[in-house]
Amino acid sequence: MAGPSREGRTRRALRRPDNSIWILCGSFLRKRSSPAFRSFRGNVDLTYEEFNAFCQSLPVTTHVVQWGGSHVWKVGGKVFAIGGWSDGGVGFTFKVSDLSYEILKSQPGLRPAPYFASRGMKWIQHYQEPGLSDDELRAYLQESHRIVSLGLSKKKRRELGLDLD
Repeated sequence: MAGPSREGRTRRALRRPDNSIWILCGSFLRKRSSPAFRSFRGNVDLTYEEFNAFCQSLPVTTHVVQWGGSHVWKVGGKVFAIGGWSDGGVGFTFKVSDLSYEILKSQPGLRPAPYFASRGMKWIQHYQEPGLSDDELRAYLQESHRIVSLGLSKKKRRELGLDLD
């Protein structure tokens, strides 16, 4: 079943044989009544400073300002997140799994990332409200870092000290 949450976002729900309801929040499956699900609500108030601080806290990341003043975050020389680069507003762009891409691409405030998605890459841009909550956005940024890290060669991951297997 799918339906709008209180913020107007559509989430995918799964009813289990025991009648419990589980909600797919990004790439995370949460029980509807759990505190973890309830904490995945709220508006995005994340600033570029907070975005940069969060991305910097992830393992072996580098930051560069490029593409018209965007905050570009990389791991092993590969982009995993971009702050900026939206049509005049605040925007955050990140890589997602195939499943997350299919779920998020039509959510209000989210869209396939310009340039990336047109080339078949699975990237989402949060560009307006309601979009994702701060917690959801941080979880997706962390997952994007993980996805990109896993795409590095084993040799490169070893050089960087990333033990993700």
